[in-house]
Amino acid sequence: MELRLYDTLSREKRTFVPLDPNNVRMYVCGPTVYDFAHIGNARPVIVFDVLFRLLRHLYGEAHVKYVRNITDVDDKINDRAARDFPGLPLNEAIRKVTEETGRQFHADVDALGALRPSVEPRATEHIGEMREIIERLVAGGFAYVAEDHVLFSPQAMNAANSALPRYGALSKRSLDEMIAGARVDVAPYKRDATDFVLWKPSKPGEPSWPSPAGIKAEGRPGWHIECSAMAWKHLGEHFDIHGGGIDLVFPHHENEVAQTCCAFHQQRMANYWMHNGFLQVESEKMSKSLGNFVTIHELLADWPGEVLRLNMLKTHYRSPIDWTMKSVEESAKTLDDWYRVAADVAPGEPAASVVGPLLDDLNTPQAIAALHGLRGNDIAGLAGSLRLLGFLSESAAQWEGRKQQASGVDAKEVERLLAERTAARARKDFKESDRIRDLLAAMGVAIKDSKEGTTWEIAR
Repeated sequence: MELRLYDTLSREKRTFVPLDPNNVRMYVCGPTVYDFAHIGNARPVIVFDVLFRLLRHLYGEAHVKYVRNITDVDDKINDRAARDFPGLPLNEAIRKVTEETGRQFHADVDALGALRPSVEPRATEHIGEMREIIERLVAGGFAYVAEDHVLFSPQAMNAANSALPRYGALSKRSLDEMIAGARVDVAPYKRDATDFVLWKPSKPGEPSWPSPAGIKAEGRPGWHIECSAMAWKHLGEHFDIHGGGIDLVFPHHENEVAQTCCAFHQQRMANYWMHNGFLQVESEKMSKSLGNFVTIHELLADWPGEVLRLNMLKTHYRSPIDWTMKSVEESAKTLDDWYRVAADVAPGEPAASVVGPLLDDLNTPQAIAALHGLRGNDIAGLAGSLRLLGFLSESAAQWEGRKQQASGVDAKEVERLLAERTAARARKDFKESDRIRDLLAAMGVAIKDSKEGTTWEIAR
């Protein structure tokens, strides 16, 4: 069965045909490192990790290259640095912020079961590539210099008599619609309202580098040029898949396409554009003002990362997701069962009933339904399939032990009480047996009696 992916550009599912099966290439927009990542940021991390794992399964680990960038130059970073380290020079404060928040991000996404990308470039390490692309755009007439800024002209791109794509094709917007609907900075030095910044002068104390296009004053890059430069450096002028959240289609990804295609005279930047849907919390848009803004770090204090991962994958990646605590609790119970049944079993090949839905545009809800079907008849296939999806990273005992540690339950005390209850049941002292059962329940322990004996687990 072939892999089919929904392409945002063509608005249809297309059979995936890599440019080079021995070098499958994917770029995904990563974090801007100025604060803890929220649960919405976790969605593209998890979604494209599943795609990365699936591509490695299909083409071999050595033949898939996954690039996810880190944006470490941005106004939000500058503001955070000035706020948190007022006594330090701004550049030093910025370095402290980006290093610390970068470590926080890695700790969070590692806990979610996400593999590290093949390459994780930082924007500040690719200023030279940004300047080169900007020089090419100016030389080609697609960008111009005005008051120490370099700006890209969508009008010039669409007027070019060439095989270039049309600006607005990815987001399906006309230039007039962009002017009417976008919050554009109508600066006096712009030739047109849709022109966007490739390079701008730095304010005193801000990070700065020698400017391109003959500008004498030092400056810094605009946001969009960063990803064009990093993708070019690590994947080339034209590659297979570009991914990110649906909020990035316009203007970020639209502008990436424009910069890259005009600089290198390509019809396409990526052959497939993939975007995950929005996330809301308890049926409301997540915002700090509503008090429902939750970070990955906060959730990891209460739940194992694999629980959050499963909860995310129960909804198809292109659909909106409503993040609820009830759903998280259900995911935790499901994982408890999978760990109990499959964690210590030698994994078999991932089952066709699970891989098949994944090949259909990452249909993870259907794949999860298939996992439930494997539970009763193919435990080795269940174990192998779960590992393909990024689960069962530890043994059943480690999973149970971590739950106990998080809950504060003393396992030795539980075993002592269970022994007393077994003795009470043997002498038919059911009143005492019930008392111990209720005591365990109050401690957060659920017990289950069967012909084989009594087992217990942390109640969710």
